[in-house]
Amino acid sequence: MTREFDPESTIRPVAQEPTFVPIVAKRRGPGVTGTVLIAVVTALVVGDIAAVGGYLLGKRAAESASTSQSQTQDLSQLASASLAPSQPASGPAPTESIAAIVKEVLPSVVTILAEGKTQVGSGSGFVFRSDGYILTNNHVVDVAKNGGNLSVILTDGTKFKGEVVGTNPAYDLAVVRVAKTNLPAATLGNSDALRVGDPAIAIGAPLGLAGTVTSGIISALNRPVTTGDTATASFIDAIQTDAAINPGNSGGPLLNASGQVIGINSAIASMVNGSETGSIGLGFAIPVNSAKRIAEELIATGTSQTPVIGVSLDMNYAGPGAKVIKITAGGPADVAGLKLADLITQLDGRVIDDATELVVAIRESAPGDQVKVTYKRNGALKTATVTLGAASTKP
Repeated sequence: MTREFDPESTIRPVAQEPTFVPIVAKRRGPGVTGTVLIAVVTALVVGDIAAVGGYLLGKRAAESASTSQSQTQDLSQLASASLAPSQPASGPAPTESIAAIVKEVLPSVVTILAEGKTQVGSGSGFVFRSDGYILTNNHVVDVAKNGGNLSVILTDGTKFKGEVVGTNPAYDLAVVRVAKTNLPAATLGNSDALRVGDPAIAIGAPLGLAGTVTSGIISALNRPVTTGDTATASFIDAIQTDAAINPGNSGGPLLNASGQVIGINSAIASMVNGSETGSIGLGFAIPVNSAKRIAEELIATGTSQTPVIGVSLDMNYAGPGAKVIKITAGGPADVAGLKLADLITQLDGRVIDDATELVVAIRESAPGDQVKVTYKRNGALKTATVTLGAASTKP
């Protein structure tokens, strides 16, 4: 069975003990020794049927990832350790120092508590619009669907009841509204302008520790990351960062050196054969340019559109390229002349290693956009211009 950009998968949510335990995801294709585990970073989830979704890194990331080991320190030792005395302030912080950025942005960052019938969880978010709209991950609020409760806590401790305006599981995004105006909205940046090596700052509530700030750099761009749950699969053309991201950072902002939001923190990677489930310097964020479009649509209509080309892909094809196994009659690909067994190798000049990468590349565009598709048929390379269609996602 195949569906448009929603393939069958061996990864499923599983019932868990009352703690954060990521799901083991199999690595597709050749790669480094050891399997890379990509886990959502919603905070501690507890309950009889607590389930946490898993994320599977695309083949290119698996092939280029390097193994990483982290030393852990007993929390009791941390608690008893003596702290070095702080140095007196020597003057105001530089305009674009981390301290100055945090002072400006922190009031826009919120903690979200989600309560369902049998499970509870927490995550992060940020004020998208000053009239009460909060942007976060779908997997943060998903716990509270079907009659649950959401609470949004500002950095000053003020708590509001949250209402889900709409969600798009395909992008792992959700908009929540609170009955409060004149909130300090975060400033959005341009994720298309990012460069590997640029500074990156993450703010959120890892393990419920609200207002936690970590920093690093942009480690890579266009990392194909996908959930493995067939029903709610999310495909992300992710920003990779080494800024520490942990359970509970989900939905919080990733910032640039100007304090602008460039991504929404969503996932972390761990090695399956290790015991470390926290940050090992491999974090992933949804680019803000894609998130902005989805959020604006959800606010305006309660629904949002996901771009499609009207094909089903062989998700088990090892590549290189994405193999077409079904064409939607009258759909964008059909109109453009694509046929069964065509092997898509590029999209707007971007090399396509496998089906996952094609999906995330398409989702960086919007319905109605025209994209140039390069494909191989019977050994010959061809090109076609495809006008993307749309699939609506209801809350």
